[in-house]
Amino acid sequence: MNKLALIFTVVLISVSTHTLAAGDTALGQEKSATCIGCHGVNGNSMVPIFPKLAGQSQAYLLKQLREFKTHDRTDATMAGMVAPLTDTDMQNIAAYYASQTVTPGVAKKSANIALGEKIYRGGKKSTDTTACIACHGPQGKGIPAAGFPALGSQHAAYVAKQLKLFRQDSINAQTGSTKPSRANDYEGMMINFTKSLTNTEIDAVSEYIAGLH
Repeated sequence: MNKLALIFTVVLISVSTHTLAAGDTALGQEKSATCIGCHGVNGNSMVPIFPKLAGQSQAYLLKQLREFKTHDRTDATMAGMVAPLTDTDMQNIAAYYASQTVTPGVAKKSANIALGEKIYRGGKKSTDTTACIACHGPQGKGIPAAGFPALGSQHAAYVAKQLKLFRQDSINAQTGSTKPSRANDYEGMMINFTKSLTNTEIDAVSEYIAGLH
């Protein structure tokens, strides 16, 4: 079975087994008041290093919040933010941001969009790197039922940072380094995707993603 077929098999299994409480958007909006400073009104961050949360799937948002709390995903600021939250609070916050509409993103005019599109839609065949489109869709809307996040219109700076953190996990494993990394992806899929990408390629695909909507 090739990688693309395997991914779709995983998606189908995930969809068939995934359940999620609805969450209370009104209560989520109340609890999100402390999030506005970084993530903006209605989850549309104005600062490129902080992600837009609006329109992201509830399942993905809840997973990230829970993993910040358990330290499976590491970020000092977010660890402090989630510390007082109950699981119900996190479900409500996730539901609120999922109900909002993301603002359209724009790629830099100087970006290498052709390279970014090539990787997003076709992968990197020389290293058997799977295309982003397989899990995140043609317009970057993700597959919410499977927990694969929406990427379209996300800030390029934030996407690039996360891709480099996933890549750092492979570098740490190879070199014995303990530099900050990220490894809370499903079955190491993002770690595997990023391990052979250069900074130029990561920046290009991140800019391409920013312009998807």
